Amino acid sequence: MKVGKILLWLFLVILLGIQFIRPAQNKTSSVSHDDVTTGYHTPVAVQDIFKRACNDCHSNNTVYPWYANIQPVAWWLNKHIIDGKRHLNFNEFMRYPIARQYKKLKETADLVEKEEMPLTSYTIIHRTAKLSAQEKQLVSNWCDEIRAQISSQYPPDSLVAKKGK
Repeated sequence: MKVGKILLWLFLVILLGIQFIRPAQNKTSSVSHDDVTTGYHTPVAVQDIFKRACNDCHSNNTVYPWYANIQPVAWWLNKHIIDGKRHLNFNEFMRYPIARQYKKLKETADLVEKEEMPLTSYTIIHRTAKLSAQEKQLVSNWCDEIRAQISSQYPPDSLVAKKGK
């Protein structure tokens, strides 16, 4: 029984100790001039969907829930944010080469249509992030419109992303 108490106390000390090891938060106060909405006309309805369902993981500004202050949950959330931004960052979208923009718009439409984005693990807690059929169609149509604009302005061979991009 004494070993059990020691292990319990050790576990509690470790749990308390890791509360002081925090990842940097994904917040910036500056307005990004490279945001997708500054480069392409984005209807307010689409901007609202991005804000509600996408930007916590796909922008430089995450709105953190209360449980993001508890370790190891904060580390898990931070990993999702880093991975999300690595795949697509709407605040840095206009820095992407045109071929990558073109590809990411297609991926965004496909993932939203297939209900792979937003992630189920996100929408379970953030129920307002779950997209209706109309909202999915709105995002998909917007992506298609922007892709059509891009394809009308650039030669086809410039819209082919190199492997790994």
